[in-house]
Amino acid sequence: MYKYRAEITKGEEVRYISHLDYAGVIQRAICRAHLPAAYSEGFNPHMKMAFASALAMGVTSDKEYMDFEMARPLNAQEVMDRLNAHLPQGVRILRIKPVREFKNKKKHKSLMAEVDLADYELFMPLEGDWDKAVESVQEFNQLKEYVYHRVTPKKVRDIEIKQYIKDPVKISMSGDRLKLEMSIIITQTGTIKSSDILKILAEEFGLPINPVRALINRKAMYGEGKALIDLV
Repeated sequence: MYKYRAEITKGEEVRYISHLDYAGVIQRAICRAHLPAAYSEGFNPHMKMAFASALAMGVTSDKEYMDFEMARPLNAQEVMDRLNAHLPQGVRILRIKPVREFKNKKKHKSLMAEVDLADYELFMPLEGDWDKAVESVQEFNQLKEYVYHRVTPKKVRDIEIKQYIKDPVKISMSGDRLKLEMSIIITQTGTIKSSDILKILAEEFGLPINPVRALINRKAMYGEGKALIDLV
């Protein structure tokens, strides 16, 4: 089998489709492009593809990453051109690279194991005073630790979230919208969602916004300081 890594967008046009539907869009494009996709064996064979990190519904991305396999080798540019011809608006292949095999037959880590950092930008209406917004973010940034009491339908957890925030959260205005920028560390044992940080800023630090009205975009994902596609 021949493995490739793709850098892909999830744009505004497909903001409100689920990760499963997003993967389905790409699978259908592979079929329509008549690419020789590789499938798993067994009673329920499926196309061999994997993503770095699933996006929540409503979140866009400038650079998503996917590994997929072909039954025979093809030129990466040809694969990209054929796929882009069958993808809808908002989903575009930016780059494709073949995954190199190591001489000692050692395999690459999975995409999910390679990613260790993600950059996000969040846009929302400012529903109050600008100085108060700056003060709220500065107060949060100055804390060395903050324990978040996360409640889900299945369990309740206390998470120290500052360990997952690489740099201070940045605040600015983008036109008539408030803009926050944050870099979130991803580990094999845990991470924190950008939407959770936003909720904490609003509910615990008085940031004058409504988190429900935020539009979230993942700008980039990295492994060891490099874009994931540059690790292969």
